[in-house]
Amino acid sequence: MEFTAKAIAEFLNGQVVGNPEVKVNNVAKIEEAKDGTLAFLANPKYSKYLYSTEASIVLINKDFELENPVSATLIKVENAYESFAKLLELAEQAKPVKQGISSLAFIEESAKIGDGVYIAPFVYIGENAVIEDNAKLFPHVFIDDDVTVKKNTTLNSGVKVYHECIIGENCIIHSGAVIGSDGFGFAPDENNVYRKIPQLGNVVIEDNVEVGSNTTIDRATMGSTFIKKGVKLDNLIQIGHNVQIEENTVMAAQVGIAGSTKVGKNCQFGGQSAAAPHIIIADGVKVTPQAGIPNTIKEPGSIVMGTPAFNIREFQRSFVVYKQLPDLYKRVKELENELKKLKGE
Repeated sequence: MEFTAKAIAEFLNGQVVGNPEVKVNNVAKIEEAKDGTLAFLANPKYSKYLYSTEASIVLINKDFELENPVSATLIKVENAYESFAKLLELAEQAKPVKQGISSLAFIEESAKIGDGVYIAPFVYIGENAVIEDNAKLFPHVFIDDDVTVKKNTTLNSGVKVYHECIIGENCIIHSGAVIGSDGFGFAPDENNVYRKIPQLGNVVIEDNVEVGSNTTIDRATMGSTFIKKGVKLDNLIQIGHNVQIEENTVMAAQVGIAGSTKVGKNCQFGGQSAAAPHIIIADGVKVTPQAGIPNTIKEPGSIVMGTPAFNIREFQRSFVVYKQLPDLYKRVKELENELKKLKGE
């Protein structure tokens, strides 16, 4: 499909600078764009490409000041990144909607299937499972007994959902994710042999959650592991049993949250960061990549860094000293030598 700059500007409530009738049929990064594509500029580091890009249309922020003439038609918007995301969402919605149940899927008779669903070949749906309206299950999805998948949720190829788990509306679960596997619960006996503790709970994922590829969310020992509304989890994340992640928290790849930890609303976890078990992390906390959180964080909105993690300003001041340790060690040794000489005299 083709769209004119005028039509795009009307959709985004933007202002056209240039030819309003120029058309695009694809999107591209500003540094790689060709004729007939639309790009965007939000990060100042890429500003230089605005003057050399071959894109037909570029979205820019209204407050951006041009330093040189540009060949592309510009659309000025309040937030170029957000506007670009809206266009991508619109393009996604324009794709053909898959519907229908493959004859190669296996569905237990007691399962309940809603209207407008798509169930691909080689999907398994267990006893008393509920698949609500317009859900999409792609090949090799496994739905265990008594699972509920609510409206408009997509489970991509190879997703496994264990028994009694619940996935809310408008969720996206990416390939290879495992929802509801056993929590890591073992108790040593008198011979120091580890005995498995049965994991009798489930996982509850609320609405508008996205779970990345090969992420694992363990079922609770008792009760539920909760992933609240609007949470976004990247690929390769481990969420332990009885964890609770509150609304609109985001976690980058390879984050690990140990069992029974509670993470507040609107938190941000950088890649490869981790939290110890049985702690509480306040709302709005930002965790830098590779940070390790050993204790409860009580201050909302704080930023923590390092392992063990503590306030980022204190960490940065400490790191300045840390980098000077070789010189400080050398000076201490020199002072020790001087002291020995004085004592000898």
